Amino acid sequence: QVQLVESGGGLVQSGGSLRLSCAASGRIISSRAMAWFRQAPGKEREFVAGVNWSGASTYYADSVKGRFTISRDNAKNTVYLQMNSLNPEDTANYYCAAKRSGMVVVTMTPGDYTYWGQGTQVTVSS
Repeated sequence: QVQLVESGGGLVQSGGSLRLSCAASGRIISSRAMAWFRQAPGKEREFVAGVNWSGASTYYADSVKGRFTISRDNAKNTVYLQMNSLNPEDTANYYCAAKRSGMVVVTMTPGDYTYWGQGTQVTVSS
């Protein structure tokens, strides 16, 4: 089992930045792909960014490409999402997700991920 706890959300003005963290416990995350998803009220959960097991490969939704950066520190069992140039369309609950051990490739489908955090709210004011 993997327990994921997100932190770093909050209220920020348009153009501002936030850094989300996802701390994992229970099992190490170095053997699995990790990702961030988000869900706004009335909308489906959508892929934001993903990182493969080593951190060498990263993937982004078109809407955040060039503004967000995902990274991981396997020694700390933590994944990060640096979010810059935020705009009101980025307002959502952000979730950290992990695949099962050995599943090292990033995919963009929420159902491919086994473990989820409780989410952290990001609100961007205009």
